[in-house]
Amino acid sequence: MSLLSRTFQLATHLVPSQRTFSTTLGMTEKATFAAGCFWGVEHMYNKYFKKDGITTKVGYIGGKVDNPTYKQVCSGATDHAEALEITFDPKRVEYAKLVEFFYNMHDPTTLNAQGPDRGTQYRSAIFYHSPEQKEIAEKVTAEVQEKHYKGKKIVTEIVPAGVFYDAETYHQLYLEKNPSGYECPSHFLRW
Repeated sequence: MSLLSRTFQLATHLVPSQRTFSTTLGMTEKATFAAGCFWGVEHMYNKYFKKDGITTKVGYIGGKVDNPTYKQVCSGATDHAEALEITFDPKRVEYAKLVEFFYNMHDPTTLNAQGPDRGTQYRSAIFYHSPEQKEIAEKVTAEVQEKHYKGKKIVTEIVPAGVFYDAETYHQLYLEKNPSGYECPSHFLRW
């Protein structure tokens, strides 16, 4: 087997924890978060973690319709959440840090709403990709609840990641392409 074909096999090999080998033979993982309008969520993560080599895409997860459109998701009838999928190298940024940032950049105490955006598509949710991610998400949630939200209950769902459907192309990196576009006023750092 040639080195090139062996490298290709390593580059596409999935291992049980949803980690993959990148073409540079580094490990990557996925993290998926819903925290209101996905434009602002993507913008915030890229603003603070692009230097750590993350890549992002926005889309829909957690619903009951295959290949939903933005219009369908906005109707609230599909049960999908607008979400951000992050691909990251855990040697450069830890999953726990991404989860803590998730809680810092939105209000996890409002049920099915962020700022003026209302509906299940705007719910607060962590979609975990492995038992380890679930454990970390639950631990960070408990710590954040105790430290930052003693007077309010965190209502964030922590659920297994299902199929992630990419949003339409014009939604990807929307606020980078449209700097004066709509950004939910609840997306800011709280501590």
